[in-house]
Parts: sequence; C-alpha cells; structure tokens
Amino acid sequence: MNDQNALVIDTQNLTKTYKGVNALQSLNLKVPRNSIFGFLGPNGAGKTTTIKLLLGLARPTSGTACIFGMDVVNDSTEIRKRVGYLAQDPRFYENMTARETLRFTARFFYNGPKAAIEDRINNTLELVGLADKADRSIKGFSGGERQRLGIAQAQINYPDLLILDEPAAALDPMGRHDVLEVMERLRKHTTVFYSTHILDDVQKVSDSVAILKQGQLVAQAPIEDLLAGNEGIVYTISVKGDSNGTQSRLASLPWVSTVITTPSSNGSIQWQVSVSNETAAENQLLRLLLEDRQLTVTEFGRKKHDLEEVFMSIVGEEQYVR
Repeated sequence: MNDQNALVIDTQNLTKTYKGVNALQSLNLKVPRNSIFGFLGPNGAGKTTTIKLLLGLARPTSGTACIFGMDVVNDSTEIRKRVGYLAQDPRFYENMTARETLRFTARFFYNGPKAAIEDRINNTLELVGLADKADRSIKGFSGGERQRLGIAQAQINYPDLLILDEPAAALDPMGRHDVLEVMERLRKHTTVFYSTHILDDVQKVSDSVAILKQGQLVAQAPIEDLLAGNEGIVYTISVKGDSNGTQSRLASLPWVSTVITTPSSNGSIQWQVSVSNETAAENQLLRLLLEDRQLTVTEFGRKKHDLEEVFMSIVGEEQYVR
C-alpha cells in the first residue's frame, strides 16, 4: 500500500489567514486510515479552523488538503458524501425520538427500500448503545446520550472518515466513558479524527496524536512514541534485597546505557535503566533480574510519560486552558 492510499487526511502547508492574522500556518497533517487520531491544542490553537477547512466550510489562504486523495476545495461535494461530522454542541428536534432523528437524517443519503434503511438505523442505534432508548423523546436524554445520538447521526451514512469536534467536552465521567466506548467500537468501521482538550481520553483511545500551538503543528506521532518522551527507551524497576551484584551486571551489559538508582521509603530500590537495544532488553532484562535469588522484583515496566506532562512540555503551561 502506498502512502497516499494509507492516508485518509493529507495536508501540505495548509494555511488560513483572517484579516492578516495567521489562524493556521503551513500545516502538514498525516492521518492514517482506520486510526483514532487525537487533534490537540490550547484554545485558539487552530483546531476548529482546520476542521472547517477539511469540511469545505472555509477555503485555505494557501497550501492544500486532500481527503481520500481528493482536494478539499475542488472535490468538496464528493468528499462530504464519505464524511460524517459531529459538531461540539449538537442540536436536535427535542420532541423527536432517536429513531425518528436517524430516519430523518438517513433520507439524505439513502433512497433504497424502506426495510434496508430501518436495518441501518437499528444497527447504528445498537452501535452507539441507544437501542433501548430508540423510541424515547430526545428532550429526556442525558448529555452523554445526546452525544452518542450525535455520533449515530454522523455515522448513519457509513462514512469512511468521522470528524468529531470536542465529542466529550461537556460530559460527566460516565458520559465520557460511554462516548469513548462508542469511538472504540467505530475503530473497525471508519477512521476517527477528533479534537479535544481532555488529555486522559486521548491517552485511552488514540492511535496517533497531533498537537497545535498558535496555529502551528508542534508534534505529530503515534501515541506510544509521544509517551515515550525524549529519553529513549527507559525501564522502571523496583527491587528488594541485596541488589549490588545485579546492578553491577546490569551496568556492564553492552545494550544498557545508564542505571540510575533511587532509594524508596518502603525499603525497596528503584532503578531507571536506559537501554539502546529494545529487542535485547525485551528478551533479557527481566530474565536477568529473576535469576538473582537474593532479589525480589516488585515493579517492572517500560517507562511512559503521562500525556498531560508531554503536552505541557510542548505547549507550555501558560498556553493550556482546561
């Protein structure tokens, strides 16, 4: 598969200027097919501007953007047939039911047999967890149920790309959990591109992440790479017992760069072991520790940074508005 076919969204130096102010500057964004892609940034960073450009609701000042290999300016109508969109604050006809809402929306996309449309509606309600509330009036829906209905409405046309603008911003923890579950279910059906400022959610469900700051792309990577930080591969190990011999053996290994020791208050010792060979570490590191009968391993794992920590280091604490 070539790069073009592997990417759902591909922008080249995409720029938008409003009255001489650069809202977006030379954005080069790559969104892989069948991924959940988190689009992050402080308020005013350019996330909404980017979404408007991708949806054809605004025209770029310069640069290009392609979705499914088609240009967002010249092929906007064809692109939108294959895209679903959920606004940050979706609105509904309050007296309609969820089923009636999806039936209304489906008519814009389907003109086939009524039974086929109803099957599609039932499948979508099941997908977002609203099958048991399908015939209730929307005015009685919770915030989380409204967001899930909004996702269902955006998904009704079986889109190849689903764009969600702050899908869980105003929800309580249970509502956020429900929305994240729906996004996970959608993974096998479509590519999900969503903007958010809730970093915990991004860390739970995203495959890849991009971060904007003042209209510029300052980071873009798979989530695992971003959380690894700039220190390289580091293992966090906590042990109890006589550790001097094992520590010396660790430090002498050719693929171990450094071993940093930190005493712990509970009598254990913590090592931060930096390695240069990931395969060797995976195959040998834990085995070497367990060979020492005078040592008890209480913690072992590859060090990961919290996304909020990474985000703050990139955009600066003064830029981040919760």
